[in-house]
Amino acid sequence: MKYKHLFFDLDHTLWDFDANAKATLTDLYALFELDKKVAAPFDDFYKKYLYHNEILWDKYHHGLITAEDLKWKRMWRTLLDFKIGDEKLSRDLSGKFLEILPTKKLLFPHTTELLNYLLDKKYALHLITNGFEKTQWSKINNSGLAKYFTHMITSEASNSLKPKKEIFDYAMGKAGASLKESIMIGDNLDADIQGAINAGMDSVFVNHINATSHIKSTYTVYHLKELELIL
Repeated sequence: MKYKHLFFDLDHTLWDFDANAKATLTDLYALFELDKKVAAPFDDFYKKYLYHNEILWDKYHHGLITAEDLKWKRMWRTLLDFKIGDEKLSRDLSGKFLEILPTKKLLFPHTTELLNYLLDKKYALHLITNGFEKTQWSKINNSGLAKYFTHMITSEASNSLKPKKEIFDYAMGKAGASLKESIMIGDNLDADIQGAINAGMDSVFVNHINATSHIKSTYTVYHLKELELIL
């Protein structure tokens, strides 16, 4: 086999962040009676949240804001769109969101089937994630993914973020792997694919949403089952 160590991204690649976030926000909408405060259908609130979450994650990836800013300001900005300037509510929503979200278990189609296939082929599987340490561990434990992975490297533990080379260097050391025998598999062109390029390793762009690619990966797949054609 060309590769021995497979490094996966977690959110939006294996663990369906958008579906799990929607389920969590549905819970919060009822728990905090947001329908009375927001005065808009849930789907409007959810779309605004996704918009701000994506922008703030991008800022976090590039080191422009802190993790704490990301956690509560995505709620703050969403509420502001509905003319609600309530910082306490934003922080309360953020805390409850991070409590409930990791308990959700929705995965992309073929995730467990693929991981079983890869383990049967004797690959060593690892995760590299910009997510928060406690939250990411809760996600993989609750969704049944933990048993598949030897190591999970987070931005908090490595003190770095994808696409920086340092998080990949840290991952290689943690896994006892070399770049030549490793490949990065993820959905985010700017974090996962550019990160792999920065580190000098091959990559697979998991293009679940059929996005236009502005960064060249070694391989591209459109659903996880296609990885069996490569690995």
